[in-house]
Amino acid sequence: MDDILLAREMIRSAQRLVIFTGAGVSADSGVPTFRGASGDTFWGKYDPMTLASPQGFRRDPKLVYDWYNWRRSQLAVLTPNAGHVAIGALQERGATLITQNVDGLHERIAPKNAVTLQLHGTLAEDRCSGCDYREAVDFTALPPLRGCPECGAKLRPAVVWFGEMLDPALWKVAEHACKEADAMLVVGTSGQVYPAAGLVQLAAQRGRVIVFNLEDSALDEHAAISLKGRASEILPLLVS
Repeated sequence: MDDILLAREMIRSAQRLVIFTGAGVSADSGVPTFRGASGDTFWGKYDPMTLASPQGFRRDPKLVYDWYNWRRSQLAVLTPNAGHVAIGALQERGATLITQNVDGLHERIAPKNAVTLQLHGTLAEDRCSGCDYREAVDFTALPPLRGCPECGAKLRPAVVWFGEMLDPALWKVAEHACKEADAMLVVGTSGQVYPAAGLVQLAAQRGRVIVFNLEDSALDEHAAISLKGRASEILPLLVS
């Protein structure tokens, strides 16, 4: 049987489906990926330790904040693609979505009460660098670098930077979902970022894993089925 038909049947028959996504699912919406064979990636052009680390923010907070606002201004004019829509349809059926993406495109079309675990945070919020204060950010009316109204420390994007831990409570929920999953659909991630990539290994111990990317990845060794192609073209076929 064709791999797409096999993958579709695997997804259809899953009682506890987990979807794990990375930057590749948003590429067809115009969002650059962070890694890959192409040099046209964020970390192919910019130094991650300058723009995505606590040290970089302490050294030059305005540079870092302005860079994230530039990314937000790009996202303001982008829209979810057919791959996001297909994943939203699976969430409608009860699938749990675990995403490394911070662009918010999944969330724009997710059905009400859908489970979306944002492992690496979100650009749609700022959080205080000194306390627990958070506030929403409107991509069409971007705020400047500013102080926290509660403690005065600088506000920063609510994303996880290099050298920072993932939210322990969120990680516990993600781990539990993967341990209980009988199938996992992996879309658009290189498998190079840990501990997030370890969730695929965890799911493979109990269930079947479908890995879907443009090119070969480190996650293929855990896959029952490995598919290659554009998320916006192939994902709709998997859920139709």
